Amino acid sequence: MKLLLYAALYGYLISSGLPLQLQCYHCEDYMVDNDCSSPQFIVNCTANIQNACQKEVLVGSDGVSYRKVCASFTTCLIVSAGYQSFCSPGKVGSVCISCCNTPLCNGPRPPRISAAESLTLAPAPQRTALSLEVALLFITALV
Repeated sequence: MKLLLYAALYGYLISSGLPLQLQCYHCEDYMVDNDCSSPQFIVNCTANIQNACQKEVLVGSDGVSYRKVCASFTTCLIVSAGYQSFCSPGKVGSVCISCCNTPLCNGPRPPRISAAESLTLAPAPQRTALSLEVALLFITALV
């Protein structure tokens, strides 16, 4: 009985989107043939401190290099704004810094979802409420 209760609570927390520990890709100075977006570069960020992922793309005369790290979202935004005038994708000397706060968001870009596909996805609050209702019904049925 307790195991079912814990499983339902865990399922609710996962589906609710409540913050757990953020994961980001982490690497320093990787060249264009490896943008360090593979599983061995995934790290757990420090909870409550590093609440964002940062990605830096530097274009040098010898090619493109990447730096990906966990960061404070506020600090990342400040740094990103400071380098905005240096961001000219594809030009030598360009430095582009981006910040995001969802798991593994500093990795490769996800495939685009068409407008028709996006309409078929239920909004997160509805899925959360539904999962909570199902968990509660299941628990009350066992009691």
